[in-house]
Amino acid sequence: MNQISKPGKSRLPYPQAIFRFKHFEPKSQNYSSSLQRVPDINKNKPISNPFYNLLPETQNPNNIVSLVCSTLKLKDDAHLSLSLLHKTMQEQGHLSHLGTQEISRILLRCQSDSSTALTFFRWVKFDLGLKLNSENCCIVVHILVWSRKFSQAMKILCELVKLDKNVSERLDVFKTLLLCTDDCNWDPVVFDMLIKAYLRMGMVKESFRVFRKMVKLNFVLSIVTINCLLNGLSKMNYGDKCWEIYGMLGRIGLHPNTCTFNILIHVVCKEGDVNKVNKFLEKMEEEGFDPDIVTYNMLMDSYSKKERLKDAIYLYHIMFRRGVVPDLLTYTALINGFCKGGNVSVAHQLFSTMIHRGLKPDLRAFNTLLVGYCKEGMMQEARSLLHDMIGDGIHPDEFSSRMLVEGYHKQGSLISALNLVVELQRFGILVSQDVYDYLGIALCRENRPFAAKSLLERIACPSYEPNPEILCNLVSSFCRCNSLEEALDLKAQMVSKNMRLDLVSYKAIICCLCKLSRCKEAENLIKEMAESGVWPDIEICRALIKRLCQKSNFSEAEYLLRFFAEEFQVFDTGCYNELIRILCEKGDMVKLMEFQDSMIKMGFVPNGQTCKYMIDGLQRVMGMQKGSVSNGTSCT
Repeated sequence: MNQISKPGKSRLPYPQAIFRFKHFEPKSQNYSSSLQRVPDINKNKPISNPFYNLLPETQNPNNIVSLVCSTLKLKDDAHLSLSLLHKTMQEQGHLSHLGTQEISRILLRCQSDSSTALTFFRWVKFDLGLKLNSENCCIVVHILVWSRKFSQAMKILCELVKLDKNVSERLDVFKTLLLCTDDCNWDPVVFDMLIKAYLRMGMVKESFRVFRKMVKLNFVLSIVTINCLLNGLSKMNYGDKCWEIYGMLGRIGLHPNTCTFNILIHVVCKEGDVNKVNKFLEKMEEEGFDPDIVTYNMLMDSYSKKERLKDAIYLYHIMFRRGVVPDLLTYTALINGFCKGGNVSVAHQLFSTMIHRGLKPDLRAFNTLLVGYCKEGMMQEARSLLHDMIGDGIHPDEFSSRMLVEGYHKQGSLISALNLVVELQRFGILVSQDVYDYLGIALCRENRPFAAKSLLERIACPSYEPNPEILCNLVSSFCRCNSLEEALDLKAQMVSKNMRLDLVSYKAIICCLCKLSRCKEAENLIKEMAESGVWPDIEICRALIKRLCQKSNFSEAEYLLRFFAEEFQVFDTGCYNELIRILCEKGDMVKLMEFQDSMIKMGFVPNGQTCKYMIDGLQRVMGMQKGSVSNGTSCT
């Protein structure tokens, strides 16, 4: 067995030095702990180095310890005396002699008076601003725990653990606490507190490591601390470590209680093995523990989520036989299971049974059934349930209203969803911004921009500000409905509020402008896009160049084709072929060849359609030339 030792001191191996807490008897009636008090070897021990006697009295470290301790004895005015002492030591430059070793010695001399020790500890930490080491902190923790001042001890312990979390090199707080037991009074509960401190700081793995060390040294923790550790590990999905702890309980002489089994039931349910759940439940009963309402609710929730509804209903009937009355959580779990399975009628019956048995549904129970109704498209029943909620004094939350709006949307009845929002406002229920945004976007996508605009204008909440997403959708919807002026007005409002349009909304406006032959405005909008950091895509390029080609504006189309290629790296072969086609139709082969050469150098790649247009153009030119020749011959 490894030994932990201090310089200048010898220690026995752990099995002899550390005793099992619950079997150790105190040696003196003056000690409230079940452990032996280790004498304070530093309390009256003088500094052995004779050269300290050559120092001036005020610079002698031993005298500094005595000076501080004598000051602390002035209990009526200890704070004032320490403040004066601080000023004196600072003026004479003696603070450098008060190091961590001297601080520990002073704390040990004050361990019989925890208030005095804590006063000194805070004075050093806050008034002097000295850096305390882990040993100083652990001594104070031991003193406070010995004096039953658990909250103050836990605060310091959490700070120490937090420091352990932040520093690059790990502090072994457990080892330091253990070493400090040689010099001061201590209580075994301090190690339970250490595990809880790690859990409070979210350091679950570290708490488990401390647990392993304690088991290795035959320490015995309380079952309450074990349950806290199991719960922390369960929340972090460390199921294997939970079972490892459970396997150690018998070896360290601890017996699990109902809370322990409930936590482990929860672990098994999260693992998803329902057969293992049943086996563990049997083991729990073999050890003399009857499942309570918490156990049944966890099992019910697990069965319902996995849609093992027969097992859930069987358990529901077993509860009554064993005298365990189902509560609100039981019924909510069952209702959720049947709603997920599509059997809303049974869920409705369970909801009615729950009310008949005197249980008042809460928001979660109402929402569970509400989701079932909306999922099955039973919107009339969902609306009626909403009225029941409001009648029972339960205000629907964001989830409730969102489910109803989505339900109406799936049924293709956005008008009913709009009426629902108006009705909620009439009842004084605040509808969240997310619900308004969802409904507004849904209206835009169904090309009802004026209805969406009207919804945004009559929103009761004065702090509501439509986000850019819904406004961009509204711009696009106006364009799809050929309401260009409304789209441009809305765009101007967004720009004035420093809101950026997205690519889709810009594209919608540009395409709409091209349809109306307002190509110059579209070109200006492309420049605005580039300045705002939104690059046009190939569809915008095609819409604009196609419209210019239809107007036979070759030079402007060629300029834009080059502009898109050079500025935005958009190389559209379709637009390139469209210009080829125009030149071929004109029969200007010289300009055609010049255009093709310049486009290839820029990066355009001809395809089969390009070749077809050029062949057709050459044939057309050759035909025209033959016709001219034959006409000339006939004339001669």
